[in-house]
Amino acid sequence: MNEEIKIALVDDHGLCRRGLTELFDHCNGISVVGDTGNAEEVLALLEAQQPDLLIMDLRMEPMDGLTLLDKLRKCGCETPVMILTMSDAESDLACAMRAGARGYLLKDMDPDEVIGAVRRVACGELVIAPSMTGKFMNIMQNGQQDQARKNSLEMLTEREREILQHLARGESNKVIARTLDISYDTVKQHVRHILFKLKLASRVEAAVFAVEQRAHDRAH
Repeated sequence: MNEEIKIALVDDHGLCRRGLTELFDHCNGISVVGDTGNAEEVLALLEAQQPDLLIMDLRMEPMDGLTLLDKLRKCGCETPVMILTMSDAESDLACAMRAGARGYLLKDMDPDEVIGAVRRVACGELVIAPSMTGKFMNIMQNGQQDQARKNSLEMLTEREREILQHLARGESNKVIARTLDISYDTVKQHVRHILFKLKLASRVEAAVFAVEQRAHDRAH
């Protein structure tokens, strides 16, 4: 990007906003066109200044950064957002990425690294703090596992899903047959189909799978 990168800052700590402004003021091709400590003012700031990049903190009052990011996306805002925070929690990183953040940096990073990240995000790259790359890979891997789990479950019939939930409660085939008013042999056949479709070796593994899926659904 040859043109000047226009940045807007959102952080409820004035000292942090001032420090970032001074940092970017000394960079060729980067300028801070606006800043605010009030998340409620962000939409007006974006409309007035039309920055190329919005840099925001996560821990803000009264509206936190993740809530603000979600609000911006629901309003149709397409300005790229980069998170700059003290939080190195994997959960915060995951939430920020799912909400559409294009970068996730930590405030203890070297200033030159932050500047480089700004240039890369402004060029369309996704940038993660070096110390967070391992956690980012975990998130990506978990996302792939979630998709694989979802695909497997979609292969089950409604009756098979019902039986899978009974397996999760540790019920025997006889109990399941009596509860669902179907034959014992029919239950055995359904269980075989469940194990085949989910690529599981035993009814115990199927029960564990079902319990984990239930916990996953509650978490999301």
